Amino acid sequence: MKKFFESFINVWKIEELKNRIVLTLLLLLVYRFGAHVTLPGIDATQLTSLAGQTDKGIGSILDMFTGGAFSKASVFALGIMPYISASIVVQLMGIAIPYLQKLQKDGESGRKKLNQITRWLTIAITLVQGPGYIYNLYRTLPSSAFLLGFDSFSFLFSSVLILTTGTIFAMWLGEKITDKGIGNGISLLIMVGILARLPQALFQEFTSKVTNNNGGPMLLVIEVIVWLLVIIACVLLVMAVRKIPVQYARRTTTGDFEQDMMGGNRQWIPLKLNSAGVMPIIFAQAIMFIPAAVAGLSKSETSQSIAGTFSNMFGFWYCLVFALLIVIFTFFYTAITVPTNKMADDLKRSGGFIPGVKPGIETGDYLDRIMSLITFPGALFLALIAVFPAIVVGFGVQQSWAMFYGGTSLIIMVGVAIDTIQQVNSYLLNKHYDGLMKSGKNRKAVA
Repeated sequence: MKKFFESFINVWKIEELKNRIVLTLLLLLVYRFGAHVTLPGIDATQLTSLAGQTDKGIGSILDMFTGGAFSKASVFALGIMPYISASIVVQLMGIAIPYLQKLQKDGESGRKKLNQITRWLTIAITLVQGPGYIYNLYRTLPSSAFLLGFDSFSFLFSSVLILTTGTIFAMWLGEKITDKGIGNGISLLIMVGILARLPQALFQEFTSKVTNNNGGPMLLVIEVIVWLLVIIACVLLVMAVRKIPVQYARRTTTGDFEQDMMGGNRQWIPLKLNSAGVMPIIFAQAIMFIPAAVAGLSKSETSQSIAGTFSNMFGFWYCLVFALLIVIFTFFYTAITVPTNKMADDLKRSGGFIPGVKPGIETGDYLDRIMSLITFPGALFLALIAVFPAIVVGFGVQQSWAMFYGGTSLIIMVGVAIDTIQQVNSYLLNKHYDGLMKSGKNRKAVA
């Protein structure tokens, strides 16, 4: 613990790192301030019904990702999610569209063009989601909450324009944090929005258990311990890798020729247990919105029953379908993001080989087989974490607090925290300080 605090103090001794952290905190503060600015033309004192809509069910997920901006009818009500959706679409289209595949291989110039395409697609998605959000306000809020009139075109036009601008500004903040700050800016914006609801959720659970004598303080302590154990499990899921040994031929130069000698440097190919990260949960969550939305268009008894089933994110059938989709999407996303054949080709080109496996096609097949074997338990564990909030709700935990026991929110928080700490570690190690994590202590200072 003492070394950890010493490492934390060393962070402020590195001028560049200190400036990056301060800039990151200031930009995150701007984003949180904007989440409390209500859209012009709406009476902020009459948002109770909108807040009630996001207390439970799927609405609580939308509100969590926007840091409460969704329930406050804020200028950041759509948050950064349109940008996330656009990024997913561009990434998936890169599989089928040759032009996007070419851009992915063009290095920095291709990346800039892909970013520009993603930005334009973000605007298009926001222009579609904006009117939908305003329509939801029309259905939820009383007519007296609209100061410019209930069906005023000027309110609709200005609100959609402001929501689009808010998303673009949030996207700009995220990119600036990535370029000038510390960590991945977009991910940090989402994480900060999720963490913003944590104190309120914990206070509500405390009130329920202690003040209302619903189990007492001891039960609350047990819940916190279980929550910490789940966080540890998520850390293990994010950090777990299968190391594939790789041997490189040692080259020695004698006169005008080179001689390859077997038994050179041994390295590793780290294959992550969960290479897909949080993306399978995001994909599956997007799919789970569809049945309730489509069924809600019909007034038949069957449609209403389907809509009710897929609107209850803590129900058995919802969790079962959700878990199956996560397992499927985990394999799908891993297959398109971990190019085992390309890894085998690069390994062969650099003179490396896996002991006991022939270079080339056999190496690609070997890596693909190992990837499939480790992805299956990773997918099951990811699905379990995703539905774990529904499990703890069955034991009397309030829904707002249960959301932090798993799902997208917890995976995002753990993944972003680890990524940010690793970036801070790299600065510390480059300046010959001990890192914030144990792995950083292996590096010796150079005089």
